[in-house]
Amino acid sequence: MNRSKKYFVIFTACLAVITLSFWERSHNVEAGTQETYKNLETFSNVLSLLQQNYVEEIDSTEVIEGAIKGMLASLDPHSSYMKPDDFHELKIETKGSFSGIGIEITMKDGILTVVSPIEGTPAFKMGVKAQDKILKIDDESTKDLSLMEAVKRLRGPKGTKVTISIHREGLTELKDISIIRNVIPLISVKSKTLEPGYGYIRIRNFQSKTTKEFKEALADLSKDGDLNGLVLDLRSNPGGLLDQSVKISDIFLDEGMIVSTRGRIKDQNMEFKAHANGEKYTFPIIVLVNEGSASASEIVAGALQDHKRALILGAQTFGKGSVQTIIPMINGAGLRLTTARYYTPNGTSIQATGITPDIIVPTQLIAPDAHADDEKKKMKFMREKDLKHHFENGTEEEKKEKEKEISIEESEEDAKIHEEIENDNQLHQALMLLKGLSVFSKLGQ
Repeated sequence: MNRSKKYFVIFTACLAVITLSFWERSHNVEAGTQETYKNLETFSNVLSLLQQNYVEEIDSTEVIEGAIKGMLASLDPHSSYMKPDDFHELKIETKGSFSGIGIEITMKDGILTVVSPIEGTPAFKMGVKAQDKILKIDDESTKDLSLMEAVKRLRGPKGTKVTISIHREGLTELKDISIIRNVIPLISVKSKTLEPGYGYIRIRNFQSKTTKEFKEALADLSKDGDLNGLVLDLRSNPGGLLDQSVKISDIFLDEGMIVSTRGRIKDQNMEFKAHANGEKYTFPIIVLVNEGSASASEIVAGALQDHKRALILGAQTFGKGSVQTIIPMINGAGLRLTTARYYTPNGTSIQATGITPDIIVPTQLIAPDAHADDEKKKMKFMREKDLKHHFENGTEEEKKEKEKEISIEESEEDAKIHEEIENDNQLHQALMLLKGLSVFSKLGQ
């Protein structure tokens, strides 16, 4: 076979493969389209039969909305259809305040589950915890209830009461918790000095002003001198705005990936990278996380962990690593659609696994008490001072003098902070670790 004939045969074979491949793709698309039209025809027929034969006259709009909700609910727990008033409520969440009980919820294995109670809210004060399963709201089952419908039932006018029936690991029966609704202020950032040189910033959720408030808090903690260490508390932080979690991470990173997203279509594949900032912070950071840390808070923890800029301390996080895109509809409604997954700088998916802390410290050391109606309380350890006839530390005069000195040196606010540290095992561990890092860093000087 001469060279020209050989090339012609090769070209013809390649063309046949390309044509076959194109035909298969076209055929698959066409088959898929035909299948969709066939299913839509079935839906139309069912709707027509309902309108003609159902025992009562039906509201077509209501039935179609129910069908849309069911369609989205069959995909994943976070995709949902929002009526115009529901969509309006969602927009309020990131900007102002709302009236309710103060919890972030999700659907987990088809069960309404608490992601995290918001600190300082009625639910938080009544002892609602992350991972609680809400099986009833005002004695009505939450089975087959959509996420947005559950949110609407839990919210309501200030001063009104709602009762939730929860199942919690360790409890043998449902626990009813009655909660009085209140205005839920969306305060994002809190800060304080733990000890001279050691700062603490808590981010409750990621809102439109979180980065601004965080920078102000950081400047305030640094005004009396350089920080030797910072505790960044993301515990029970249910997440919020993606751009704010990226900006918070960027404060402490000069380069490299912060988070990436990967979806089915090209537009959903995005990369968010750090860039050099004017301010350089070199102090060690410990990030506190727990079972209620989700979404945006997991992005910050994952970025700082992968770049070895912070130690993560606490319990395994929630594992909410999917991206929801909000699509406004022409009728004023909104479509919340899961479009991608989050990945940490090292390429690890957060979804359903969460962030594993570098140092695992249980959220609290607890033990069941048979005389407390199956409630749980902190385990108390015996100490020397609890023993009968124990020796006092020094003479009575020395002891009184020492107490006097402490009362003079320690303000009421300092005493409150010290008590909080002692009662918070994760925060206590974080502060001790920061102080240890500071000591070790000075040994080589």
